[in-house]
Amino acid sequence: MRLVALGTATVAVLATTGLPASATSGDDYGQYSRIAARSAGQYWADGKVAGQWAWKPLSATTSEISWGDPKTWPPNYGEKFVRDGDWVTLDGWSGNGTYYRLRVTKEQIGDAKCENLRTFATSGPQHYVKWDIPATGYCLKAWGTLTEESSGKVIKFGHTQIWSPPAPCSNQYISGQTCIKQWESWWDNKGDLSGPITRKLDRDQYIARDKGMAFRIHQYFPKTWKAEARSYWTW
Repeated sequence: MRLVALGTATVAVLATTGLPASATSGDDYGQYSRIAARSAGQYWADGKVAGQWAWKPLSATTSEISWGDPKTWPPNYGEKFVRDGDWVTLDGWSGNGTYYRLRVTKEQIGDAKCENLRTFATSGPQHYVKWDIPATGYCLKAWGTLTEESSGKVIKFGHTQIWSPPAPCSNQYISGQTCIKQWESWWDNKGDLSGPITRKLDRDQYIARDKGMAFRIHQYFPKTWKAEARSYWTW
């Protein structure tokens, strides 16, 4: 499904972008996201609960994360992630009574400034994040389609991410943590399938080691908004 297979070929791709596989932080994405555990958390904004997330492991390699309002939990939305060798891939998500299957047509990897980009895949699910966290930041760019399985409608998307290495982090509720940061920009043509993709979201998310997602969220577009985690648990 990929132009470049995982393993030694991936090492070669990373070497061309200045991100050798050996230059890792010693941590992995599972320690931060808690993707493999029945883990959950709540984040607050403006002095009240703004949302909740929960991971639901489906197998040894597959997990689904839901985001929603704790007052109406569980939500009908869930993103499906699969660990595939050196990567965590995004297969798609469920919502509105259907599944949206995500497949890329082009993926690139580069340095933390999104420079020195190299194409490393042209098909398959999206390479979302590296499992072993590099000691330096890296950029991922993806373009592809979302197929609404109930109707066959095809939505085009573009997704840029910059992942930063572990660094100290705190919020107003929890101090003294270590986080990785994800900056992302999401574009699609939902609502006008014949038109070009347009920007729908720009944000930072900080993910805390041994705690999980949404330690801090700073959204820049379509409007400025901030939230911070206040509680984490297992279920």
